[in-house]
Amino acid sequence: MQLSGVLAFPLTPFAPDDTLDRDVLARHLSEQLEARRDVNGSGTASPSAWFVACGTGEFSALSRDEYRDVLRTAVDVVGGQAPVYAGTGGGPRIAREFAGTAEECGADGLLLLPPYLVATTPAGMVNHIRYVASATALPVVVYQRANAMLDPASAVALLDIPNVVGVKDGIGDVDAMSRIVGAVRTSGHPRAAEFGFLNGLPTAELSAPAYQAIGVHSYSSAVLAFAPQIAVAYYEALTTGDAVTRDALLRRFYLPLTELRNRVPGYAVALVKAGARLSGLPVGPVRPPLVEPTAEHIEQLGQIIDQGSAVLAEAALAQAPEAIS
Repeated sequence: MQLSGVLAFPLTPFAPDDTLDRDVLARHLSEQLEARRDVNGSGTASPSAWFVACGTGEFSALSRDEYRDVLRTAVDVVGGQAPVYAGTGGGPRIAREFAGTAEECGADGLLLLPPYLVATTPAGMVNHIRYVASATALPVVVYQRANAMLDPASAVALLDIPNVVGVKDGIGDVDAMSRIVGAVRTSGHPRAAEFGFLNGLPTAELSAPAYQAIGVHSYSSAVLAFAPQIAVAYYEALTTGDAVTRDALLRRFYLPLTELRNRVPGYAVALVKAGARLSGLPVGPVRPPLVEPTAEHIEQLGQIIDQGSAVLAEAALAQAPEAIS
């Protein structure tokens, strides 16, 4: 798994009659592709992969037919410009069945979400992962969060499952994650160096510097789904050492966004959809059990987006003072 930079986790748009809106999904993906090209015109900058029908894409709320339509649309729009990973999860049999559907639709890989409801040990998680991965030839990234917990020994055991190619961390224990990364990298296993690690925390930009310090350089960005220029600009500032832009975006956009997101469970998805609607993209509402943001919170979100956009405008002026008359 050779992924780098910002990873896109698109929304799943729903029409007013609660059906999947494939046209809006295609537009959504195209706008993220444009943000990718805007960095340097080559199309090689972030985001480097699309993870569709995952957590932000409301995997658990989709029917099998909707899931199939989402994947086919994504594969068609992205058109091989970057890998398309598909979410799968739930119970083990269901996860295997969705993995097969993803393979049929032309996905390049899978993100294995936590198993439905059941808690287990790290060794039990390895058995679950092996069971699902054995149903497909696709590369599998394991999403560690909630009831899907690994430890150093179980992470090393994943190296023996040939198509398990990485771990996405959604827990946020940097010390525990550093021990997992260290155990894998020093295991002596032939696949140790190529095994991937991703930062999958909500608003991962806040923790990106800490994760980079332990060798986890890629992260998921929900902000790409509603303010792609801000997400790409932050990544560029982070990787080029532009501390002024990075810190300004943290102070005026990412920290206020995180504070707002933490007020209500489920806002990690619902606020993102509201942000996309504010940008003019009619993605529709979230499906139950998620709840829509209040009018007050949507207004605050709009102000936060405006603050982030202002940072970008100020940075552009600072870089081209001769343009000021």
